[in-house]
Amino acid sequence: MATARPRPLSPHLSIWRWRVHALVSITHRITGNAMAFVAIPLFTWWLVAAATGPEAYETFYGVARSPIGYIVGVGFTYSFFQHMLSGLRHLVMDTGAGYELKTAKTSATAAYVGAVILTALTWFAIYSHKGF
Repeated sequence: MATARPRPLSPHLSIWRWRVHALVSITHRITGNAMAFVAIPLFTWWLVAAATGPEAYETFYGVARSPIGYIVGVGFTYSFFQHMLSGLRHLVMDTGAGYELKTAKTSATAAYVGAVILTALTWFAIYSHKGF
């Protein structure tokens, strides 16, 4: 009878170094799920409130203009831009380009920085609009 050889052990998560190009991939999945499971129902609430009448829309508007509403709005704006930019990054990588370590790290960092800049520009435009 053959003796069983010990199987190799997979490294534990604490051994792996978390790099930005791995985190942007994980963030892409998280932001996609956040938009699917939370932003779409909020968008639907907005549409139904707008179609139902002024009272229903005032309720939605009051929640949206609350401090929590602004936090959720900024969060979903960031989520949208992060998902979009990392999706574009993955689209380019699907062509076979951008797999070099330096390029992958640069494009992942650019996705994070770009999402923050686009979110800030969007909310700056919202706040600078007259009548806001």
